[in-house]
Amino acid sequence: MRRHRLDSAAIVSAGYDADTAVLELEFTSGDVYRYFAVPPSVHRALREADSAGRFFQERIREVYPSEHVR
Repeated sequence: MRRHRLDSAAIVSAGYDADTAVLELEFTSGDVYRYFAVPPSVHRALREADSAGRFFQERIREVYPSEHVR
């Protein structure tokens, strides 16, 4: 999945597959996680958020099922 860079202290990049509603995030730790059943509006809001890290904590982390990729 192609990811784009985010201006964030916590998240390096984010990618989104609209066909499968999968959001993939790469964190500054090097970990990559995939989040499932994420609406396009949430991906768009993450990209536009003043703080991507805070948005992730409040609107993604405990809301959507995830898997640790690496």
